[in-house]
Amino acid sequence: MMEPSKVRRTFCLLTRGRASRLTLIGMVAMLFAATAVRAQDPGPQAPPPTFKVERIPAEPHPGPPPIPVEEIIQKFAANEDVMKKAYESYDFTQSIRLDELSDPGGKFSVTGEVYTKPDGLRYMRMTKPAESSLKLMHFSLEDVRVIASMPEFPLTAEEIENYSFKYAGQEKLDQLNTYIFQVKPKTLSRKKRYFEGVIWIDDHDFAIVKSYGKFVSELEGNGTALPFTMFETYRENFQSKYWLPTYTRSDDYFKSEGNEDMPLRLIVHSTDFKVRAATAGAGGTATAPPATDSGSSASVPLPSPQR
Repeated sequence: MMEPSKVRRTFCLLTRGRASRLTLIGMVAMLFAATAVRAQDPGPQAPPPTFKVERIPAEPHPGPPPIPVEEIIQKFAANEDVMKKAYESYDFTQSIRLDELSDPGGKFSVTGEVYTKPDGLRYMRMTKPAESSLKLMHFSLEDVRVIASMPEFPLTAEEIENYSFKYAGQEKLDQLNTYIFQVKPKTLSRKKRYFEGVIWIDDHDFAIVKSYGKFVSELEGNGTALPFTMFETYRENFQSKYWLPTYTRSDDYFKSEGNEDMPLRLIVHSTDFKVRAATAGAGGTATAPPATDSGSSASVPLPSPQR
């Protein structure tokens, strides 16, 4: 059995050794803690930047065009006079199609020849009976007449004084560089409808190549029983100098008996443009229709496009 004095000395040694180990562990822990604190404390920092929300403006604020805005307006308006006169010298085939995009849905389609008689009035002669499988709404030849007589050139030199124009920037359409303008009538009339929307102007020919908008007046609605209001029209180049409207599309809705919005699509497509044959008359030049109205084909007179 170990003597008491030896027991006390052994206990003291063990105690001192344990204390030394605890002290060492504590120092190591403090060293790691100090290292971690130094790693987390990079020193003085600049205050964080102020958080700023960038909002898209409601009104366009593009940079100025390369030429004055007024010069662009005057040029395309003068060209509209030229385009309108050229357009009236052509006869062409026009198809009008209305699709009910619901299920079940149907369609209405009609094709005719648009021409001008010697009296100067524009007509559309149906080349075949209209075909209809519409399920929801009625579409008649009177509606065809209204659609076919939509104003095609509302922004001629004589008309631009009735409008305000806001430059909205530039955009590339296919291979064309265009200037974009927002258009609004200065005043409204009960007797006449004015264009309100957006136009795209080619930066080389200074001609309108696309438009999107509606025709407005003091009266509510679009002046017809048809639901269509917004029209998107594209133009094609003829003879490398005339930009003439050939394709118009409108998407809208029809209220069903159950008060549901049923989607509709209207497409007006003009093709086969031919310069009208002319014969000399007493007053200069007179024009004749391409064929005599006969048989089952019907001619629909088209009213003045500006009304």
